[in-house]
Amino acid sequence: MSTTEKLRVDKYLWSIRIFKTRSQAADACDGGKVKQNGNNVKAAKPVAIGDNFEIKTEGRKWMIQVTGLLANRVAYSEAIKYYVDNTPEEDKTAPKAMAAVFHTGKRQSKIGRPTKKDRRNIEGFMEGDTSED
Repeated sequence: MSTTEKLRVDKYLWSIRIFKTRSQAADACDGGKVKQNGNNVKAAKPVAIGDNFEIKTEGRKWMIQVTGLLANRVAYSEAIKYYVDNTPEEDKTAPKAMAAVFHTGKRQSKIGRPTKKDRRNIEGFMEGDTSED
């Protein structure tokens, strides 16, 4: 991409794979979760090489510096060449939110009702022990 073309912030953040969708990137900009050179930024603001961004996502906080402009989404191994990640280590290793079992709807392994296989094993064991008086 030539340096004379303008690239929107939301499109840039989507193309370097900070956000999964462009609409998520635009919503983050509108919600004040993206700062360009220390100031809140709107999704349509143009990006320039050398700009610094502070981005808050659900997973972590990012501090990046733009090293190149990328208009189309590419593989992660290619996308990381277009920015420098200046995020402090404590923000990179922030504890991930663990989903509670009752939120996912799945039961923990080996807790609760027996599976069909477990039931067959129990019935087979009980049938083998037929000692009546």
